[in-house]
Amino acid sequence: MGDMTNSDFYAKNQRNEGNHAAGFGCSLMELRSLMELRGSEAVVKLQEDYGGVEGLCKRLKTSPTEGLAGAQPDLDKRKELYGRNLIPPKKPKTFLQLVWEALQDVTLIILEIAALISLGLSFYHPPGQASGESCGTAAGGVEDEGEADAGWIEGAAILLSVVCVVLVTAFNDWSKEKQFRGLQSRIEQEQKFQVVRGSQVIQLPVSDILVGDIAQIKYGDLLPADGVLIQGNDLKIDESSLTGESDHVKKSADKDPMLLSGTHVMEGSGRMVVTAVGVNSQTGIIFTLLGAGVEEEEKKEKKVKKQDGAAAMEMQPLKSAEGGEADDKERKKVSVSKKEKSVLQGKLTKLAVQIGKAGLLMSAITVIILVLYFAIDNFVMQKRPWMPECTPIYIQYFVKFFIIGVTVLVVAVPEGLPLAVTISLAYSVKKMMKDNNLVRHLDACETMGNATAICSDKTGTLTTNRMTAVQCYVGDVHYKEIPDPGALPPKSLELLVNAISINSAYTTKILPPDKEGGLPKQVGNKTECGLLGLVLDLKRDYQPIRNQIPEEKLYKVYTFNSVRKSMSTVIKLPDGSFRMYSKGASEIVLKKCNHILSEVGEPRVFRPRDKDEMVKKVIEPMACDGLRTICVAYRDFPSDPEPNWDDENNILNDLVAICVVGIEDPVRPEVPDAIQKCQRAGITVRMVTGDNINTARAIAIKCGIIHPGEDFLCIDGKEFNRRIRNEKGEVEQERIDKVWPKLRVLARSSPTDKHTLVKGIIDSTMADQRQVVAVTGDGTNDGPALKKADVGFAMGIAGTDVAKEASDIILTDDNFSSIVKAVMWGRNVYDSISKFLQFQLTVNVVAVIVAFTGACITQDSPLKAVQMLWVNLIMDTFASLALATEPPTESLLKRKPYGRNKPLISSTMTKNILGHGVYQLVIIFTLLFAGEKIFDIDSGRNAPLHSPPSEHYTIIFNTFVMMQLFNEINARKIHGERNVFDGIFRNPIFCSIVFGTFAVQIVIVQFGGKPFSCQPLDLEKWMWCVFLGLGELVWGQVIATIPNSRLRFLRRAGQLTQKDELPEEDVNEENEEIDHAERELRRGQILWFRGLNRIQTQIEVVNTFKSGTSFQGAGALRRQSSTTSQTQDVTNVSSPSHVSLSNALSSPTSTTAATAPPTTGQC
Repeated sequence: MGDMTNSDFYAKNQRNEGNHAAGFGCSLMELRSLMELRGSEAVVKLQEDYGGVEGLCKRLKTSPTEGLAGAQPDLDKRKELYGRNLIPPKKPKTFLQLVWEALQDVTLIILEIAALISLGLSFYHPPGQASGESCGTAAGGVEDEGEADAGWIEGAAILLSVVCVVLVTAFNDWSKEKQFRGLQSRIEQEQKFQVVRGSQVIQLPVSDILVGDIAQIKYGDLLPADGVLIQGNDLKIDESSLTGESDHVKKSADKDPMLLSGTHVMEGSGRMVVTAVGVNSQTGIIFTLLGAGVEEEEKKEKKVKKQDGAAAMEMQPLKSAEGGEADDKERKKVSVSKKEKSVLQGKLTKLAVQIGKAGLLMSAITVIILVLYFAIDNFVMQKRPWMPECTPIYIQYFVKFFIIGVTVLVVAVPEGLPLAVTISLAYSVKKMMKDNNLVRHLDACETMGNATAICSDKTGTLTTNRMTAVQCYVGDVHYKEIPDPGALPPKSLELLVNAISINSAYTTKILPPDKEGGLPKQVGNKTECGLLGLVLDLKRDYQPIRNQIPEEKLYKVYTFNSVRKSMSTVIKLPDGSFRMYSKGASEIVLKKCNHILSEVGEPRVFRPRDKDEMVKKVIEPMACDGLRTICVAYRDFPSDPEPNWDDENNILNDLVAICVVGIEDPVRPEVPDAIQKCQRAGITVRMVTGDNINTARAIAIKCGIIHPGEDFLCIDGKEFNRRIRNEKGEVEQERIDKVWPKLRVLARSSPTDKHTLVKGIIDSTMADQRQVVAVTGDGTNDGPALKKADVGFAMGIAGTDVAKEASDIILTDDNFSSIVKAVMWGRNVYDSISKFLQFQLTVNVVAVIVAFTGACITQDSPLKAVQMLWVNLIMDTFASLALATEPPTESLLKRKPYGRNKPLISSTMTKNILGHGVYQLVIIFTLLFAGEKIFDIDSGRNAPLHSPPSEHYTIIFNTFVMMQLFNEINARKIHGERNVFDGIFRNPIFCSIVFGTFAVQIVIVQFGGKPFSCQPLDLEKWMWCVFLGLGELVWGQVIATIPNSRLRFLRRAGQLTQKDELPEEDVNEENEEIDHAERELRRGQILWFRGLNRIQTQIEVVNTFKSGTSFQGAGALRRQSSTTSQTQDVTNVSSPSHVSLSNALSSPTSTTAATAPPTTGQC
């Protein structure tokens, strides 16, 4: 997008202008200008210039009913002429750019500078021989010529190790970027759309849609391209992502036929001819505009980053790949809206900053002590004068002290933390794909481990979503099995078959099975499939009826929506009169019936008394068997006067009931087990469904959500609202708090109820821990609840695009048991990070104390700068790889969730860190002060400036590394388990890293020589080093025997990282770091209509664009808007479309319609 500037673009289009000759009757620019019109203007233009939609189709050489023929040469020509349906992504960062970013790390910069100074000074030789002695200890000791020449090695080695660290970091970033792009393209390929080609309806990947295609649109779709409506039923579109208008726009072929890419279908269905794709669609044009702003943006971002300081550098998030202000603002928006999203990120940021501060303090003290000691010793005790020719040598000493200080800092600061988080999350995300979880926001994976409540849909998630009609009530008889067609009154049968065939979406079909002996394939709305299945069971076929009355001939369609809870279709009969077929939830449709077909198929009066009896005798028994009950009805209207079809209340009334059908949707076989696992893991499962209360209760018992005789609530939406609202009809939190802890089933619920429940549980302050709620949803109207939840799961198969857009994780198999897998992975991420922390903090504590005390007592750190960097590399990069890739085990589901306030470092971990720290310090100090006696070697203490490496210090270094290696095995368990080797071979990465590190260590010690300050060791000394390392494993067992209750004081030590809720004004500074996982994912977010929500905040740009102002104007406006709209973004998190939806749903009239009659029968 960024690489195609507007000028090239128009130039290219001008060339295309002459392409009428290429055989199509419209050029690209004509279509583009057509799509800029709205409403009546567009209708007039279509009629005048093209002869209506049919004329446009002719010019585009396509048929409104049969679509494109699908011949390859024709498709290629369209691609060449009108473009493809994708927006070119911004180029990924090159490896060199990533290297440059890794070099920005403050600690590394300090090290580089120190190393360069050290290098420069090592080449300086003071003039004259005499000065050597007169500079005192500075030139000190045994230093022959060769050794002096080797002075440069330390500086060079530091530079080299910095290069290593940088390359490793950059490589990790690069592979991560690649993974996200891969994930993103997966999401893209998943995105399919229904198109008619060669008179066949096929599912086509969105990127293959071309100009001239006839696309079928239905409720819940996100439009992939611009088009003109050919025929529509009750079509309402949410165009807020382009215009900011939250009201739904009614579309019809004669009033407003223009459909724009990136808008959502909120109601109805229809067909459109595609007129603009990719960069030429309205969305694409805006994206092209936004692309112009990318460069200035990046400059601005850099400025911001520079001011962020070192702490933020540690957790430096990656910049988005999409650039542009839209993204930037969306990020702020997202991070504020998902403020509390990632518990782990918040705790880690805090911890990293705390450790960083402590490290800075220690390193500063180390440097000050070293410098003071040196100065006092030389100039005060030995009263030496400061000689000018000795200055460089003194400076060299000071630089050496400075390097020691920086090294302490490098070891203290856990750069590995963000790396470990990312590796762990990226690894989990990759593996979760295999478990049918497609993660859209990285941190959702980890939040899921903390989930305490899951609000699940029933249909399709807990059940198989294969609807089959199993009972019916026709002509005053309740059939427990589907009857023989001969047993039914012929008139009733005729009406029933017609009502079902015509009054259902024509996209719903039952196809022959894929495999021999398999079940027939259900396509489209599953409830309708169940009804069509009933028609087939009655030995009739729905297709001839549909062919006789094609979709164009339907006079008026009232599509299903969550307020009506029914669907009706009007057709014109041959004699000019009208007939309306209706179907919907039985208790709702029956209320509107005042006649019913008798046993001979004639309408007879249906009194309220009869209705109550029907509910008791038919509907409740069906519902108690766990069936969903659907009532099918009809009504005839005279031709003269024609009814006012917009007066819905009168039209959808006085119906004649034909029959009631009981449809079964069996529970998925693996669900009861999955729910039991959740309950054992301390997660409450609640069922929120639109079905009636008896059906819901029956299914909940089958699933094991409720057990008979337990004290739990099963209520419907009406009762729920009565309990939680005050007299004024406002929701009160304390009222919700009385309901939710016991609530297990919420039936006949509207999307608003679902949102209210989720919000109520999240905002509740009853428990000491804030609840972490996961929600599943598939419909467009589930959007608000999915956005509000901590983790939103959308259904990959049954879910609408709108639901997927609002979700964090997509369940590719729509199966509840995949959610349990997500919980397991989430907990595993948390544990992996804890393992890594336990290991890293032990190393940090020991290395810092050793360097600090060593430097203060012997004026030289026992662990040299280069050695420290190697240790840093092992424990940061390699350990994060080794420990972050442990596969999850079932045992993770046996404990309760960690809360939001639980410290990151538990008391067991603190015990381990301190315990192992003590062991390592005792060993190292023993070696440091008595090592030469034990091993009978020369002491390495108080060595002069460029002296050769000593065996003494090599043993210390080697033992230190060996202890880290064995402690890495200890770190695999953090809950005080005894067997640390359990399952170690299931993780090949871990084994290879441990052995690899060991091998490299041998090479460093034996052949590292001067750069690593190592002296080769013989076998006996090696055995001692390994033996002392092995002691770690034994010591680990000793620590495990000490009960935590003895160590009360540790409780507070772990409390370090309690996550405080941030005050509002901190939000913007903090979330720069916290939401870095969120931003990682955004980098790869190329898919253009995924970006549409971002555009919502870009309305200003569109307006400037429409009024034809220059692009610079738009740029300036954009920059200004980004700052102003930040505050309003917080309130505007769910797209405005949902606002009107929820208002409509909460209006008193619709609530009565949407609720069930009070239940009397008991199941």
